[in-house]
Amino acid sequence: MKEKILQLLYDAEAYISGEEMSHTLGVSRTAIWKVINQLKSQGYEIESVTRKGYKLINAPDLLNKEELHYDLHTDFIGQEIHTYETLGSTNQEAKKLALEGLRDGTVVIANEQTAGKGRRGRSWVSPPGTGIWMTLLLRPDIQPQHASMVTLVAGLAVCEVIREVTGLEAEIKWPNDIVLNGKKICGLLTEMNSEIDYINFVVIGIGINVNVAEFPDELKGIATSLLLEGGQTYERKVLVKRILERFEKYYKLYLETEDLSHMIDAYQEHCVNIGREVRVSRKNEVLIGTVKKVSDKGELIVIDDKGDERLIHSGEVSVRGIYGYV
Repeated sequence: MKEKILQLLYDAEAYISGEEMSHTLGVSRTAIWKVINQLKSQGYEIESVTRKGYKLINAPDLLNKEELHYDLHTDFIGQEIHTYETLGSTNQEAKKLALEGLRDGTVVIANEQTAGKGRRGRSWVSPPGTGIWMTLLLRPDIQPQHASMVTLVAGLAVCEVIREVTGLEAEIKWPNDIVLNGKKICGLLTEMNSEIDYINFVVIGIGINVNVAEFPDELKGIATSLLLEGGQTYERKVLVKRILERFEKYYKLYLETEDLSHMIDAYQEHCVNIGREVRVSRKNEVLIGTVKKVSDKGELIVIDDKGDERLIHSGEVSVRGIYGYV
């Protein structure tokens, strides 16, 4: 009921009476009053005036179901949301829920992660109330070998939304980072549970440094936040909803072809690696070359020192600029 009352408050142009809400929702005015008080205790500024009713003056930047479902326009991504104040890892929680049968498109989101992980087992700093720490649970009917491209789909969605909402020139660092001014602002971690020819589920972890004001000394040279780059705070709930919508748009296109052909031009436009000299580190090889482009299959095409094209698959590979992180 809290979600419905919050929606009525958001949709009301002025005051809305307790009687009107009671009639609309089929509950008592006392029940309405109790929920209003709950919202106030959560930080919502709600004005109460006798014979006029209630008016929402200001809302906190909370990542709860009520806020995230309001004004979310998707068919299935985020239609089921599990929110937590604190989690060890949203990916770990999403994998647990997936094994319990939760549906395609479920989102797991936490206000704080205490054991967040990046690729290759690296830790991810996730302080409370300052970022977006969420995981999307997907059950795509595609071949397992095509699943890694979902990371690139998510990266494009995140990059475009950051640019549109903040005006900051975010770029994609293939395959799983978003950067601003050469520093990492977002990381993506995709994990899969599958059989030889069948995917049980895929989880995509998305960590975005939104209003993080300070980083540990060892990260200051490579990490940043929207706050530090833009000089202002940003509403996390707005970013989350727009990212879920944009991801669904691109994900549907991806499922049609099981490749990036419908969005590759947009991806290349924002890919910071293209045209740059990079060092690609794999288990038994270090390749230095110049990035030509990203293929429809999500591979990085690098021209080596002999002028030959080399296809780099995302997997367990590290790509760094010769003179820095990008």
